[in-house]
Amino acid sequence: MPFNLPILLTWLRIVAIPLMIAVYFLPASWAEPHQRDLVATLIFVAAAITDWADGYLARKLNQTSAFGAFLDPVADKLMVAAALIILVQLGRADAIVATIIIGREITISALREWMAKIGAAKNVAVSMLGKIKTVAQMLAIPALLYYAPFLGLDLRTLGNWLIWIAALLTLWSMGYYLRMAWPEIAKRSAEK
Repeated sequence: MPFNLPILLTWLRIVAIPLMIAVYFLPASWAEPHQRDLVATLIFVAAAITDWADGYLARKLNQTSAFGAFLDPVADKLMVAAALIILVQLGRADAIVATIIIGREITISALREWMAKIGAAKNVAVSMLGKIKTVAQMLAIPALLYYAPFLGLDLRTLGNWLIWIAALLTLWSMGYYLRMAWPEIAKRSAEK
């Protein structure tokens, strides 16, 4: 297993998950609700920045690896899933939204794994639609974690709109990936 700066940043993102969760289990005397929201938001935003930084540094420093390519999306999905579960627990996101987003991530990860196994991974490569979905999620989640006005912005309303937009883009991108994979699925099904 290679170890370099980009992989370290990815591991830090994974380590941030229990920290973000733990913030909400601190004794009431240690932090007020708004302080917890602020710390959880900062942890999530820092993790999101490492998501960008690890990919950038891996390319810039020529430190790309198969292990890094595997670990990076796993860390992303774990971080988003943990944040969504926290938001559902806090009553700030609907369970249906969390189920759509987490379910899509599991489905597309399994699809990509299967497509790679049969040598057709390029059919389900990351698309611009998937990137836009990720941006909507990465803006919605901090807004819903912070959940208070910020610089004149109503983050509750903005976060709610963005998370629903992310859920719709999630379904749309899942349909896109399944449609791209369908010829291989149909071909393999006909062979059996």
